[in-house]
Amino acid sequence: MAGLISFFSTERFSAVDATDIIIHWLNWFFPGISHRRLHAIYFAIRKFAHWAEYFILCVLLLRALRGDANRKWQTRHTAWALLIIFFYAVGDEFHQAFVPNRMASLRDVMIDFFGGICGSFWMYLRHKGKSGA
Repeated sequence: MAGLISFFSTERFSAVDATDIIIHWLNWFFPGISHRRLHAIYFAIRKFAHWAEYFILCVLLLRALRGDANRKWQTRHTAWALLIIFFYAVGDEFHQAFVPNRMASLRDVMIDFFGGICGSFWMYLRHKGKSGA
């Protein structure tokens, strides 16, 4: 997942290159939509993608750190996963500062980290539901 996130940080997935494809599909799904609303939806899709990829990364990290799914939930696993998420998000945005047509964004780091928090919360609730604790 980390490799996929890094791949998405390349110039190929910059807003400049991705805009045409996403806008084309949005125009197809919503013919006659206003330009303003179209770009608002496009912006939401891009930010949701940030959230989702770090949600998934956190779930995978927690699964790896915890090992056996029946093990007792340990806060240290969550802390490590979120620490990794935060530093990976910062590193990813730092990398984007040097990629043509990309830019670093503190807002994206916060969205990425929030995705990680949501992923850890989801895993906790899932574990709690299985264990009945």
